Parts: sequence; C-alpha cells; structure tokens
Amino acid sequence: MAIRIISGVVGIALATFVIQTGGAVFGAATLLLMLAGWHEYAQAFRQKGMAPAYGSGMAAVIGFWSAAYFGKPALLSAAATLSALWMMLEAVLFHKKFSVPQALVSTAGVMYVGLSLAHLVLLRFWRAGETMATPAGEMEIGCAWFWIAMIGTWASDTFAYFSGSAFGRTKLCETISPKKTREGFYGGVLGTAVSVAAAGHSIGYPVPPMLALGVLIALVATVGDLVESVVKRYTGIKDSGVLIPGHGGVLDRFDSAMYVIPCVYYFLIMTEGFG
Repeated sequence: MAIRIISGVVGIALATFVIQTGGAVFGAATLLLMLAGWHEYAQAFRQKGMAPAYGSGMAAVIGFWSAAYFGKPALLSAAATLSALWMMLEAVLFHKKFSVPQALVSTAGVMYVGLSLAHLVLLRFWRAGETMATPAGEMEIGCAWFWIAMIGTWASDTFAYFSGSAFGRTKLCETISPKKTREGFYGGVLGTAVSVAAAGHSIGYPVPPMLALGVLIALVATVGDLVESVVKRYTGIKDSGVLIPGHGGVLDRFDSAMYVIPCVYYFLIMTEGFG
C-alpha cells in the first residue's frame, strides 16, 4: 500500500508538471506513453499466442503521434488507413508465420492504443497559443480543457467506487468486472456531471452543456474500464504492465482516459468550445 501511495503522489506531481508545461515536454511524454501502451498490448496478446506485428505497430503509433503533435489531425485518418492495409499485407508477405487473426489483432491494437492516445496531444494543444483566466491563473485553453477531462475521469472512478462501496447491490457486468455495480455507476454519473459542471463554471462555461459533458464522460470512462478488463480476461493477465509501481501499466492507468480524451476532443470540435 505504501508503494502504491508513494507512486501515486509522484505520478500526480509528474503529470501536473508535464500537463502544465505542454510543448515538447508534453509531446515527448505522450509518445513514451503511447509506445509503452503498445508494448503492453503486444505482450498481452503474445502470451495468448497471437503476437501482433510489433515493429509495424510501433511505426503506426509514431505515425499517429506525429500527425497529432505537428498539428495535422487530418493525417490521422491516413495513418489509420495505411496501418490497417499494411497489417493485412503482412499476412500475405509473411503468411507462414503471421496469420490473418494476428493482422486483425495488430490493427485493433494500434487503433485502440495509438489512435486513442494521440488525442492526448490534440486536446492539450487545442487552440494553441490562446489563453484564458482560471482559478489556477492564466492557462492555455487546451490545458484547461485537458484538466476538465482529467477531473471528469477521476471523478467518475472516485464517485463510482464510493457509491458502489456504500450502496452497491446489483452487479453491472459481473462476468467482466465483478466489483462494478449499477449503484456505483449511477453515483459515478451523478458525481462526474456535478464535478465537470463545477469545473466548467469556474472558468466561464455554461452549466447545462457541461452537465451533459459530465454525463458523457462518466459513460465512456466506464466503457473504457470495461474494455480493458475484457482484454485482460481474454489474454489471461492480471495487470497490463509494471511501469507504475503498485498501479500496473499504462493501459491499467489510462484505460478510461483512452475513451474520455477523444470524447472531450470531439465534443469541442462539435461545439467549437462554446465559441
């Protein structure tokens, strides 16, 4: 427990520094996370006897990151298309040792890990160079929205845990995640909606759409957690990795964020950040 608490405190401090600093520091940290996440995914399926195309996956992840970091989000679709087509071509070129199921697992992995986590960069650099006043001082708009996404993610997990512990009776999805309950889920939705609305209101955004965003974050955060749980059950692993002492790997810690961050980013795209 002591190791878990210490690594958690250090992790929060490091994350705060990286998020607030932005720029190349944030970009480099995100690239490392993406590569580590792909490594964990590949290792999990290797244990299942379905080893993905490791090198090609690394290249695809770097391609997704590059498109996001250099401000070319439209190239994400090109990177996704090329990586999917190449994985299937590998099943032709190396058919004696690389099967179609492996190609499909590889394609799913680079999308799940690389494409989703590339949105960390897209969200953090949203409207780059523009700043706004926040309770924590002047802050880049993308940075403020990134914190809202993180607050929503943490609120969903925290409120769901305490609501489930106090009132949990009915299992939400017992075969995948035995500890999750419907009562915990409802508590998570309510707590996240209020938390996101409060955070948005503190920096001048209207409450109704922020409440809606909070509900949406709670929903997709839960989905992200369940997706990672079903992957671990399928591959027979307990944790995705050991990168974070006491907390597991990148996929263990970022499972919800892998769904929340793209969700918030496209929410902004559709609403143009409320103007």
